[in-house]
Order: sequence, then structure tokens, then C-alpha cells
Amino acid sequence: MAEGTEGGRSPLKHTREVTIDALMELFANDVVNVDEFERRVGAAHAASTINEIEALLHDLPGSVNLPAVSEHQTTPAPGPGYLVTAASHVKDSAFTVAVLGGAHRQGRWQPARKNTCITLMGGAEIDFREAVFGPGVTELRVFSALGGTDVIVPPGINVEVSGIALLGGFDQQTDESTVHDPAAPTLRVTGVACMGGVEVTTRHAGESARASRRRRKQLRREQRRRLRGG
Repeated sequence: MAEGTEGGRSPLKHTREVTIDALMELFANDVVNVDEFERRVGAAHAASTINEIEALLHDLPGSVNLPAVSEHQTTPAPGPGYLVTAASHVKDSAFTVAVLGGAHRQGRWQPARKNTCITLMGGAEIDFREAVFGPGVTELRVFSALGGTDVIVPPGINVEVSGIALLGGFDQQTDESTVHDPAAPTLRVTGVACMGGVEVTTRHAGESARASRRRRKQLRREQRRRLRGG
């Protein structure tokens, strides 16, 4: 059995996260352009060995402290950023409730076909990056009053957001490069935010909220440069 790393992450996953963080730093400092950044991040997610991931930084300036692991250790390659299971394995409904407190769903878990999240003077974080989706549409209905709900989705899935904000916000922050794939699962987020907020954000595996904002900012800057012909 392969030895795990801190926090229960596999050496391959930990190496991937460190490498992607390093690529984001290099991109933010204009060491690599947007095309090269997206190519290398995609290759990091598709790599099945640690050596393949480490090779993505070998020709770039700067040094990165990657975890020490066996060069013979391998892990099956991940899918296109999301996991899908058979419809027969998916529950019909599930609830997440936070009242005067917090609720979290993250890691490897399986959403129901219809999910309801209720926050009252509290907060909730629903992280779908390692979730196992059912085929077709997965619904998430959010009702937030005097609180907030953060919904984190992986790149590659289709996201539909339609909500009502009353003295609050119902926002979606997605990657501009996202392309609709009819074969990918769809997450449909609806609901009401009353004196509270609901935010839906696309983030890569292991990517922090700060790193995600910085990456999107850099992508927008690069796109403006292209439009100006710079």
C-alpha cells in the first residue's frame, strides 16, 4: 500500500496541487502566457504519474519544493475534472441545514438528484470538486437568510444559475474559457437569498479562493491584451 501524505492526500494528488500552485505563481508573474498556463494545468490534471507532473516545471525558471515520493509510484489518471456514477446509485433527495452555525460538504461525496441547502443566520460551503455526480441534471436549491452559501464547482461540468436576491446577492463566478459539453453533467443552482448571499464559483482541485480570483483576473487581463493586439 502506498504511503499517504499529510491530510490523507495521495502523493500524486499532493504533487499535482503543488505544481498547479507553482504554475499560477509563474503565470501571475508573466513567466508563462495564458495558452502555456492552460496547457500545463490541463496536463497536470491528466497526468497519471508523479514524474509526468514534475516534468511540467523542469524547463521553467525558479525552484519548487515538490514532495519526495517513489519514482515508481503511479495512480490512475483522473477524468475530465468530474466523476459520474450510474443513475441507479443516486438518491432522490438530500438536505443540508445551517442554523446559527456552519455546514460543509466536501471531499468525495455523492449528491442526490435534488439537493436543498438552507442557511439561517449561518453559513454553508458545498464543494462539488470531488463529488460523484449522477448522469444528467443535479439540482441544488439554496435558501439563505441572514447568512451565506458558497457553492464550488469543478471545471468541465455545465452550471446553470438562476436565483432571487432580496437585499442580498446571488452571484456566479465562472471561467471565461468554459465550453458547454452536452455529455457532461449539469449542476442547476436555484433559490433565494434574503439579506444574505449565494456565490457559485468554478475552482480547480486544490485551488484556494484567493488563487482562483487571481487566476481569473490574469485570464481577463490576457484576453484584453489579445483584443488590443498586444
